[in-house]
Amino acid sequence: MSNRITSSFGTFSTAREVVAGRDLTGRTALVTGAATGIGIETARALAEAGADVVIAARKPDLAAAAAADINRTARGPGARFEMLDLSSLASIRALAARWGETPLDLLINNAGVMACPLSRTEDGLEMQIGTNHFGHFLLGVLLAPALEAGARASGSFSRLVSLSSIGHRRSGINWDDPNYLTRPYEKWEGYGQAKTANSLFAVGFHKRFANRGVTANAVMPGGIMTPLQRHMAREEMVAMGWIDAETGAIRQGFKTPEQGASTSIWAAVGPELEGVGGLYLENCAQAEPWTAEAPYVGVMPYALDPEDADRLWDLSREITGAW
Repeated sequence: MSNRITSSFGTFSTAREVVAGRDLTGRTALVTGAATGIGIETARALAEAGADVVIAARKPDLAAAAAADINRTARGPGARFEMLDLSSLASIRALAARWGETPLDLLINNAGVMACPLSRTEDGLEMQIGTNHFGHFLLGVLLAPALEAGARASGSFSRLVSLSSIGHRRSGINWDDPNYLTRPYEKWEGYGQAKTANSLFAVGFHKRFANRGVTANAVMPGGIMTPLQRHMAREEMVAMGWIDAETGAIRQGFKTPEQGASTSIWAAVGPELEGVGGLYLENCAQAEPWTAEAPYVGVMPYALDPEDADRLWDLSREITGAW
């Protein structure tokens, strides 16, 4: 791949290593799902660099505990909590209304649901694409004026980071029935569709807002054991080769949560990405095309297809009632 964007960091770099030397004083970041997993490590790294960090989550007690933990080492304002349930369009609109056009420099759409049984959001959407994509779509569009204000205030680009996954290879978008209203539900297909949507959202958002000072990129964090696996039985993870049946040891190649947060942080602060967007990033570099020889890295072409990104944007506007 010619002109591929890379960094000095790699697969097992940590979020702290990526943000080291960056001064984010005066910058505000909102991280969804930052009460656990790689989200809390993303928020921690930003807070330790001096940013004012907002943990947007649906469990106040868990978020309060996360903020208290982060604030033990934060430099500057530290972390605070905002209520957000991404499975409720009303909750998303309420957060956006509270926020208004207060300048926002970083929006990291980190929260996610994986491989859950068939269930539906408050608005009748299939839970995985409803939460992972449609919820984040509405949040991003409603907070776009705040991101634009952040860019004007700082004189540099604000950034939206959309967390995708190698799981996107399991499915593109089913345009006829994205919410499984008529077709049989398969949880991994549903997850793949949602993660493809996360990548296409970054493509679509960047196209529409880069000329207003806001860039967007998709991120694949890697394999990490976090509460994201809450819907998976131990036997399933053994069968998939994620953990050893006898010892319970995690497969070699999995990352720690702090390592898993590194590409999100690079997408948020990396100088190589200033003004650059519409990309799929992994291991602190622009991803190369997916191949069967290396199935756990790389990006499928449909996840970056500009026509599919436009089609998804129109569908998402229709479903969420957003701009």
